[in-house]
Amino acid sequence: MKIFARLKFYYALAAIFISMTLMILIFPFVRKPWAQKISAWFIRRSIFMPIHVKGDEDPDTQMFVLNHQSDIDIGIMETITRRDLAWVAKKELFDVPFYGLLLKLPNDIPVERESKTSLIKLLKDAKDRLDDGRVITIFPEGTRASGGRMLPFKAGPKLLAEKYTLRVQPVVLIHTSDYFNIKQKHYAPGTVTALYLDAFSVSKADEGWYERLQSHMQKAYDDELSNHPRRR
Repeated sequence: MKIFARLKFYYALAAIFISMTLMILIFPFVRKPWAQKISAWFIRRSIFMPIHVKGDEDPDTQMFVLNHQSDIDIGIMETITRRDLAWVAKKELFDVPFYGLLLKLPNDIPVERESKTSLIKLLKDAKDRLDDGRVITIFPEGTRASGGRMLPFKAGPKLLAEKYTLRVQPVVLIHTSDYFNIKQKHYAPGTVTALYLDAFSVSKADEGWYERLQSHMQKAYDDELSNHPRRR
């Protein structure tokens, strides 16, 4: 059984690698953002992963905020919206051979952790992408969380949202690490649940909005699991 499970994982890993190669190859020839969308759909179809979407996307959203558990989270988000997403990612990922191209080609946004100068650049880059009609998309935890508890949110998304008084929409992904977990070399096909929560416009006068956002996303996550006890 362990051998079969490992073979399944490497099948999924190969499908993801092929999809990334596909994106790089077709990027110069298709209208943006369809290289990313086609690549993400290829992953979903090849690893047998339907998505159950609850709630509605707000067409006026300027920033999506997502919890993060798995490497497939980006692909999931790319397939549940037609919007052109500008992902915010760690700067060092842009320098990784091959993988860095997936971030550089669509002109995603690099950020260095704990760097004040990087935050200034983040604001400048985000304004450029917003002016281009893209939606800033970010994992406020900054890295993948394990288990059902979200990690403390980093300061960058709060600073960005307040600077430009953005309209923010939270998106909660449920237990995506149950389906693909690269650290544990685990893959299992199944239906992923994605929750669009209500969008809201950020106000600098509301000092507690960011803390409430994390609490609201965690509650939505916990409530969804309580409705599906077998997935706790």
